[in-house]
Amino acid sequence: MRRPGDGTMFKRPNYNRHQLKKIEGLFTRFKITVILVVILIIYFVFSASKIDYLQPESPPEISVQKLWDTADAGGWRPSSTPRSNWPPPPKESNGFLRVRCNGGLNQQRTAICNAVLAARIMNATLVLPELDTNSYWHDDSGFQGIYDVDYFIKSLRYDVHVVESIPEIRKNGRTKKIKSLQLRPPRDAPISWYTTVALEKMKQHGAIYLTPFSHRLAEEIDNPEYQRLRCRVNYHALRFKPHIMQLSQSIVAKLRSQGHFMSIHLRFEKDMLSFAGCFDIFTPREQKILMKYRKENFADKKLVYNERRAIGKCPLTPEEVGLVLRAMGFNNSTRIYLAAGELFGGERFMKPFRAMFPLLENHSTVDSSSELTDNTQGLLGSAVDYMVCLLSDIFMPTYDGPSNFANNLLGHRLYYGFRTNIRPDRKGLAPIFIKREAGHVVGFEEAVRGVMMKTNFGGPHKRVSPESFYTNSWPECFCQISGSNPEDRCPPDNMMEVLEGQLERQMTNVTSIGDE
Repeated sequence: MRRPGDGTMFKRPNYNRHQLKKIEGLFTRFKITVILVVILIIYFVFSASKIDYLQPESPPEISVQKLWDTADAGGWRPSSTPRSNWPPPPKESNGFLRVRCNGGLNQQRTAICNAVLAARIMNATLVLPELDTNSYWHDDSGFQGIYDVDYFIKSLRYDVHVVESIPEIRKNGRTKKIKSLQLRPPRDAPISWYTTVALEKMKQHGAIYLTPFSHRLAEEIDNPEYQRLRCRVNYHALRFKPHIMQLSQSIVAKLRSQGHFMSIHLRFEKDMLSFAGCFDIFTPREQKILMKYRKENFADKKLVYNERRAIGKCPLTPEEVGLVLRAMGFNNSTRIYLAAGELFGGERFMKPFRAMFPLLENHSTVDSSSELTDNTQGLLGSAVDYMVCLLSDIFMPTYDGPSNFANNLLGHRLYYGFRTNIRPDRKGLAPIFIKREAGHVVGFEEAVRGVMMKTNFGGPHKRVSPESFYTNSWPECFCQISGSNPEDRCPPDNMMEVLEGQLERQMTNVTSIGDE
C-alpha cells in the first residue's frame, strides 16, 4: 500500500519533443558563450603582455644596412690642431715630471694624456711615462714595448719636451742622477694643484714623481686648447709599435675579406661582475669566487642583485647581447669579432649566443701566430683587440660604465670619423628582459627596438655627465669648415706649418743667445 505522495516526488517529467529541442538549443548557446568568453580572456591576457612591452608609439624599423655605414657627421670633422696662440714649450723647463700609470692598457692611456697636459701646464720636461704592467697584466713590456717612442716624442714637439729618462748631472766633479720627490696627487686634481703644490715641489727638488697617476687630473677643463692637447696625445701621438699595427691590420683584412664585420667587447668577466655585484645567476661555487674577489678589490657595500639588475647596473649576458642584436635585425650570417678576457661562467653562457650568431672570431682564431697565443691576456693582446675594434664597421660595448677599454674606443671611433657604435641602454632594457624571463614574450623585439632607437649610434652629441671626455670629445676636438660659430670653425690648413715656424724661430733665438 502506497503512502500519500508516493510516486509524485520522483515522477519522471513528461517533456514533449518541442520542449526538448528548446532545452538543447539553450545548452548549445551556453556552450558557445563559454567558448567565446575563454577566447576573450586569452586575447586580453596576451594583449596585456604586449601592451606592457610596447612604447606609446610603435618604434621605427632599424635599417641594418644603414648601421654598417658611418654615422651622420652633421658637417663636423675631427680636428685637434690648436686654433689660437699656442707657443712651443720654452727651451728651459721648471724640472722633470715622472708618472707611474696604473691599471689596464686603456686606463694607462688616459693617464698618459693627463701626464702630457700636466707637463704643459707646469712647463715641465716629461719623462717617458712608466706603465705599471706587472700588477695588472703580469707583463713587463712597458711603454717602449707597446708604443712607438720616437713617434710619440716627435708628435708632441710643439707641446712639451719629452725624454726617455732623467739625464745625469755633474756636481762637485761627480756624476749623479736627480732624485725625484714622490707625491700622491688628489683624485681628479684641479689645474691649480699642479700650478701651486706640484710646481713648487718641482722647483725645489728638480724632479717630482707622481704615483699612482690614474684619474689624477680633472677631465672637465674650461680651456679648449688643453682639451685638444689631450686629443693630440690620445688619437695621434700614442701609436702602437709597427709590428702591433701590422698584426692588427692583417686581422682586419682577413675579417673584411668576407664582408662587413662587427666587434663586441663582451665584458662578462670576473672583475666587472664582482664590481657590479651581479652574482645570483651563478652557481654557489662561482658566487663565492666573485664575493671573494669583490671583498679583496672593492669597497664594502651591500648590493642586492634584483635591485642592481632592475636599474641596468649588471653587464649584459652573452644571450642578452644576442637577443638585442637579433631584435635589431642582425641575423646568423653576421660576422662578429669578440674582444674579451676570460668569460666568467664558461661555455654555458656562450652557448645561447653562439647558437644565434655562429660566426664568432677573436684574435687567436683569426691569427694563430705564437706571438699572440703567448700574449692573449697581456698588453699585446689588449692592443690588438683595441685596434681591431677601432677599425671594425660596428662596435658594441656590453658594459661601458667603468670600462676604460669601451669608453676610450667610443671616443676614438667618434674622432676616427663617426664610426657606428651600438650602445645598449641597460636601464631601458632591464625591465624588458625581466618580463621576458617571467614568460611575457609577445612584443619583446618591438620593445627592444623601441629602446635602442633612442640611443646614439656614433654621431656628434652633447657630452652630459657622467659621460667622460675620453668617450666624447665633441665639440672641443672637432670643427666645421663653414660653421656659423667662429669657435667651431676649422683652423687654417697651414696651421702645422705655423707651429713648425714658431719652433724653428725659438731654436734660432736660443742659438743666437748662446753664441753671444
